[in-house]
Amino acid sequence: MTTTTRPNGSLYTKIENKVATIEFGHPASNSFPSELLDRLAKEFDKLSDDTNVSVIVLKSEGERAFCAGASFDELVAIDNLEDGKAFFSGFANVINAMRKCSKLVIGRIQGKVVGGGVGLAGACDYVLATEAASIKLSELTIGIGPFVIAPAVERKVGVSGLAELTLDATSWKNAYWAKDKGLYARVFESISELDSEVELLAEKLASYNPEALDEMKRALWLGTEHWDTLLIDRAETSGKLVLSEFTKNALAKFKK
Repeated sequence: MTTTTRPNGSLYTKIENKVATIEFGHPASNSFPSELLDRLAKEFDKLSDDTNVSVIVLKSEGERAFCAGASFDELVAIDNLEDGKAFFSGFANVINAMRKCSKLVIGRIQGKVVGGGVGLAGACDYVLATEAASIKLSELTIGIGPFVIAPAVERKVGVSGLAELTLDATSWKNAYWAKDKGLYARVFESISELDSEVELLAEKLASYNPEALDEMKRALWLGTEHWDTLLIDRAETSGKLVLSEFTKNALAKFKK
């Protein structure tokens, strides 16, 4: 299994037996350029209204990284507040689309997860992962912070877990740490085991009363109604920080 070679990434949805499987990919470790984030948010909106779908599985291409976060090339190119806010709003829009989607979302995580990818995991309703699915939030090292995704991550791992992840910004936390904290529900030794269990869970959920599933989804996200505003405000905060002297100097080291 190889990931796409398309510079703007790929996004495919397959619907079978009331289970919609969304698969995204990008040649740079399944990272997200803005265009791909926009497509993903719209896909969740579309599936939310699809009566042929009862449950959604979110996965990425390949057998290595699940998601390396937002596009680094786009991040480096930001030179004004408007573009900065728009860039960081990408994950805000996806998380809000996942939150408001009427269908339960199962995350299938086969490998390492960085930055915005951790936010995606946090926004899933139930996550199954492999032992290779270590996580890291390294934003502080370049002078910004994971402000947009923090509410989704904190909702699963708590304030102490969020602090541990963000302040120890150079360290990976392994999949069992993520499970102990509540980000992952179960961890498997291999991708084949993971896929079997994801399929089994999705089939079970798809066989349940869709009205009950819809009500359960609402119950799980109770108290997050203000996120439409909160996450966009956080995007503006990140947009300001990315223009700071500290961040410009930090990013300059990475420029090609």
